[in-house]
Amino acid sequence: MRELTIEEMKNLKGGELTVAAVMAVMVAAIVAVIVYRLFMSSEGSTTLPGGFKFTWE
Repeated sequence: MRELTIEEMKNLKGGELTVAAVMAVMVAAIVAVIVYRLFMSSEGSTTLPGGFKFTWE
């Protein structure tokens, strides 16, 4: 390992892919919970952000 020069530090880029991957995993987890609640329970309801409300009986 060695210290980077100023020019090398200016050329470093990163972080965007990691943030996108974390957000994608979070969205997948939320969708999985909603689908689980829909298909595994006999009745219930859920409210999503934005005013979407689902009820099943």
